[in-house]
Amino acid sequence: MKKLILLAMLFVPTAMMAQQDKDASAGEESLFEKVTKIEKKQDNFHFLLNMNNSFDINNNDGEFQNAKFNMRQLRIEAKGNINDTFSFRWRQRLNRNNSPAPDGIDNMPSSSIDVAGIGVKASDNFSMFLGKQCAAYGGIEFDLNPIEIYEYSDMVDYMSNFLTGANFQFQLNPDHQLQLQILDSRSASMSDMYGEGYEQSKVPLLYTVNWNGNFGSVFHTRWSYSLMSQADGYQSHYIALGNEVTIDNFDAFFDVMYMREGIDREGIVSGIVGPNKHGGHRNDAEYLSFVMKAQYRFTPQWNVFVKGMFENEGFSKANGSIEKGKYRTALGYLAGVEYYPIKNSNLHFFLTYVGRHYTYTDRAKAFGVDDYSTNRLSLGYIWQLPMF
Repeated sequence: MKKLILLAMLFVPTAMMAQQDKDASAGEESLFEKVTKIEKKQDNFHFLLNMNNSFDINNNDGEFQNAKFNMRQLRIEAKGNINDTFSFRWRQRLNRNNSPAPDGIDNMPSSSIDVAGIGVKASDNFSMFLGKQCAAYGGIEFDLNPIEIYEYSDMVDYMSNFLTGANFQFQLNPDHQLQLQILDSRSASMSDMYGEGYEQSKVPLLYTVNWNGNFGSVFHTRWSYSLMSQADGYQSHYIALGNEVTIDNFDAFFDVMYMREGIDREGIVSGIVGPNKHGGHRNDAEYLSFVMKAQYRFTPQWNVFVKGMFENEGFSKANGSIEKGKYRTALGYLAGVEYYPIKNSNLHFFLTYVGRHYTYTDRAKAFGVDDYSTNRLSLGYIWQLPMF
């Protein structure tokens, strides 16, 4: 589906937070309007139900595993404009634990609450979002509604993206926006995030600079740099470069993501070599990810897409018995077709194939791991249903 141009949303107060805020149902008649036959005249309140439900057939290394129905995504969302200056937004995952994380620093559930806060539009050129929100990381795919993603890359899938803090947005001109964001660096306890053996930082914050560019209607960018205080004496650096090309009904993006961490926050390479002597995640982890997707809406009702992912995962420095270098390569490949049965609705049914293959280097296989593959065939639907 041809995406809306990113900056078309920037002057709407309910879209104060650009990350993961593209409404597939924008302009669609709500269920309330369909039932009551009363047209909404105000933009004070919107209530949305986000769904991704499928029947999955799973196969690992050529062996059938299971076939099951799976509600991958089920989120409810409320947002609206109080007036020309203030707005609000709340989004919650219904199929996640709603209890506050033990010893978390923001007193919020770490997995169920995506967004909870207020937007402040000071002027056409400056706005803020205050509260729990998505980190303003770059990348085109990262900006999409999670219900639209059939399979994330390892790097994004294992990241902690929803954190509490403040986002300041500067509209430099109609085509370019700069975001400065400061968030808590974690919402769970130190032991849950990093294992044992690390002392908490006195200023556990994440700092992000994000640039969103629009070069006509054809080329769009989402680039960012982030610095995170992980623990006392340990930091991580993250760069994400998202690039998108849209020509008529054809759309393609290419995301490049690189992360160097003082502590292996994702835990992927620590899971290969095992914890350190204190029972914590390993140090000096390094991740590099490339994600590319192309799609073509060849009729108003039909869309086809292909997607590829390539990732290298390892350590940037040697540490005792842990050698510097790559430990695993992760490949992902997807293809699918989507059918939109209702005019002016984002409801779509899909049939998609998702394949993953993991290859370990000799230095990794010394720890007892081996190459493996997974495959999934899914038939289901995606719908951001506007309830009100």
